[in-house]
Amino acid sequence: MNEKIRQTIKEWVIVILSFVLVSCFLYQPFKIPSGSMIPTLLVGDFLIVNKYCYGYSNDSFRIGTFTFPLPKIHKRIMGDKLPQRGDVVVFRNEKDKDLNYIKRVIGLPGDTIQLIDGIVNINGKPVELRQIEDYSIIEDGEYGIHKRYMEKLPNGYEHVIIKTFDFGKAHLDNVGPFVVPENHYFMMGDNRDNSQDSRVMEKVGFIPISKIMGRAECLFFSSSCSWYEVLKWPFSMRFERFLTIIR
Repeated sequence: MNEKIRQTIKEWVIVILSFVLVSCFLYQPFKIPSGSMIPTLLVGDFLIVNKYCYGYSNDSFRIGTFTFPLPKIHKRIMGDKLPQRGDVVVFRNEKDKDLNYIKRVIGLPGDTIQLIDGIVNINGKPVELRQIEDYSIIEDGEYGIHKRYMEKLPNGYEHVIIKTFDFGKAHLDNVGPFVVPENHYFMMGDNRDNSQDSRVMEKVGFIPISKIMGRAECLFFSSSCSWYEVLKWPFSMRFERFLTIIR
């Protein structure tokens, strides 16, 4: 093996190791695979996940669906913050083919969560809602209009949700009450009538803090087409979404 080839291999090893270390310990890219977080996140959005904000567990060291085989970490380490209501987080869902999910934190440990006619009730009190302008989007080639609302959580955090059906008409509009166990969180999608989340106990349920990989921070790229649709690339870029903070 000549010196040039040896140097090239060395450089590639350094690049790969750097990517793995950054992805495990600091920031990891994540692509949105479904519409459960519309309008906050769209299919084809690429975002950065902060891996260190809550500290580390075994599932922090996970790239895609591969988790590095490390000794068991029984408590999160090197972290001084816990997930708060309103945070958008990526977590490992062992109940659904061990996939990575992204949802919003709605319920904290000890909370009682109930959906009554589509309105989230936290510890017996309904969250504040106010209707804002409708939201239109093309999904699977079809144009749809959804009612959009600003939801205010008890800690004052406000974020946007959409409803496809009238309040009380969707199949997950009247569920609970759910009492969130210690060290667990209740997650929901912003697309309330098209989200498989903690309301579906057999598929998602309560999420242990050990399964949370990190907090979604910002979008860095967005496209409405697949990577292999090369001819569509120039027309599919959603430039207005580039480098936006996730709220």
